[in-house]
Amino acid sequence: MTTPTATPDAGPGSGGFGVPRALMLMLGAACVVIVIAGLQAGAWLIAPILLALVIVIAVSPVQSWLRRIGVPGWLTVLSMVLVIFAVVVGLVVLLVASVGQLVALVPQYADRTQNITNQVTNLLHRVGFDPGHAQATASSADIGKIAGAVGGLLSSVSGALTSLVFILALLLFLIAEAGGASRRLDAIGADRPHMVEAMQSFAHGTRQYLVVTAIFGLIVAVLDSVALAIMGIPLVVLWGLLSFITNFIPNVGFIIGVIPPALVGLLVGGWQLGLAVLIVYCVLNAIVQSLIQPHFTGDAVGLSTTITFVALLFWAWVLGPLGALLAIPATLLIKAVLVDCDPSARWVEALIGANSPPKKDKKKHQKGAEAAEPAGRDADGDAADTEGEPPVAAPAPRAAPAT
Repeated sequence: MTTPTATPDAGPGSGGFGVPRALMLMLGAACVVIVIAGLQAGAWLIAPILLALVIVIAVSPVQSWLRRIGVPGWLTVLSMVLVIFAVVVGLVVLLVASVGQLVALVPQYADRTQNITNQVTNLLHRVGFDPGHAQATASSADIGKIAGAVGGLLSSVSGALTSLVFILALLLFLIAEAGGASRRLDAIGADRPHMVEAMQSFAHGTRQYLVVTAIFGLIVAVLDSVALAIMGIPLVVLWGLLSFITNFIPNVGFIIGVIPPALVGLLVGGWQLGLAVLIVYCVLNAIVQSLIQPHFTGDAVGLSTTITFVALLFWAWVLGPLGALLAIPATLLIKAVLVDCDPSARWVEALIGANSPPKKDKKKHQKGAEAAEPAGRDADGDAADTEGEPPVAAPAPRAAPAT
């Protein structure tokens, strides 16, 4: 005979093993803060790794297709690396050359800049500002400061090239090992099938997001470049490239992309041309990026507009400017690791998702519910309609065996 052992009474404010729930929440919050601080400290390493991973995921279908048609593995890796290197280096060279042209262009409008400064000073004085403060405020946007900021941007290109070399090296290794990804996933799936499904969902969602964003970014870049060329704004190639890149920044990308061409329009044609640039950008980007693209992006990644905006702010704060570009892929990765791989956490997807689950999933759920219903009842739990069908006789009870 055993004596029952008394167990601690876990009250409504206690967690498992007698630990108060408030203490568990505080420990969890402290762990989250430590993890975020670690991400910020290692942003110089984490952001390039994440960028290289996203690029490899984007080109992996092409690599798989080359292998299926019989291209040797070493030639597949070499061709993909050369193509990616050429695209990245070409974008960097184009960006540096365009910024160099901008530096040479700005001093040509020094007189116009001085006139604009004087007009702003007079306007502030009429509004009620002190003349000394008005002059200081208007002079804060002096042409020398603008040229100095652009020069500082060019001087930081050497540091960016160092990161670029690191990213290209990561791409080489990741593409070389991408061929064995299926075998690794099969090995993981033997013990963690939900983790494999989550990783595949992350890769598929990332590719869909990149394709949708690149298509709409190209559309916006072409429309903006044509509009700027019609208005006579110089360096339309640079502004089109800037529109394409900032399209990967959710929700607020076009605001970042419109500021430089609007300032150039202000220098070239006065406030009328600068205002025209703002209006054209707002109309084009409001239609394409704010009304049309979010529907396709939400269907591709399964995230609501609010979550994408919060993710933009969070990853830009944690990883810096590169985090703003990688906000959606980083959020999809966290979602795959913390939510998709855990069946008990799937309810979180209903809170952060863009819309309701797909129809095929609903049908599967309904079929499973119908199969789980006891015989004689329909999916709603009501008695099944058996009118017109022959009654089914219940089996006779079996006689008890003689003892």
